[in-house]
Amino acid sequence: RATALRGTAMTATIVATFFTVFLAELPDKTMVASLVLTTRLRRPGAVWVGVSGVFALHVTLAVTIGSLLRRLPDTPVRVTVALLFLGGGLLLLRGDDDDDDDEQPQAAVVSFRSAAFTAAAVVGLAEFGDLTQLATAGIATRYSAPVAVAIGAWCALATVSALAVTAGHWIVQHVPLRVVQRIAGFAFLAFGVVTAVSAFA
Repeated sequence: RATALRGTAMTATIVATFFTVFLAELPDKTMVASLVLTTRLRRPGAVWVGVSGVFALHVTLAVTIGSLLRRLPDTPVRVTVALLFLGGGLLLLRGDDDDDDDEQPQAAVVSFRSAAFTAAAVVGLAEFGDLTQLATAGIATRYSAPVAVAIGAWCALATVSALAVTAGHWIVQHVPLRVVQRIAGFAFLAFGVVTAVSAFA
């Protein structure tokens, strides 16, 4: 009976964590970043693997050293993330000017490993000190069940990234590359500006 109760409690914790993190991540910049990376790299599977892999790292950090994550120097982290998004936006807009509508995108020849690494690097840095990471740390402290919280949080993040990658793949199939790059570039620039402003607010 005790084993059954523990199993029920663990399941309840996983479910509660999943929905909490899932709802928090839906409007988050990392979801948009995953979508944009898919449209740019044209490797949806690789983007999902890279993003999901780095999410596993972030979840592990959140449930093991959550209290330390709360003490991260907020301004340097946000400034770094802002520069990352601004640089990515400029590169996307620059590529938009150089590419022709009927030209095959250079991202089509990117290897699976390279695309996964790029996605992991971009989203991994952006996720440090993010709302969902801090929320995961708080949930782990509340429930005192780090394994269950980690499973629920990772499943939620992986599900959101899968939705983003699927949407990005659909967009690539139905929207001209030039339009995709322009929208993606401005989206990254917007995230960079917002993040930079929040760093000094």
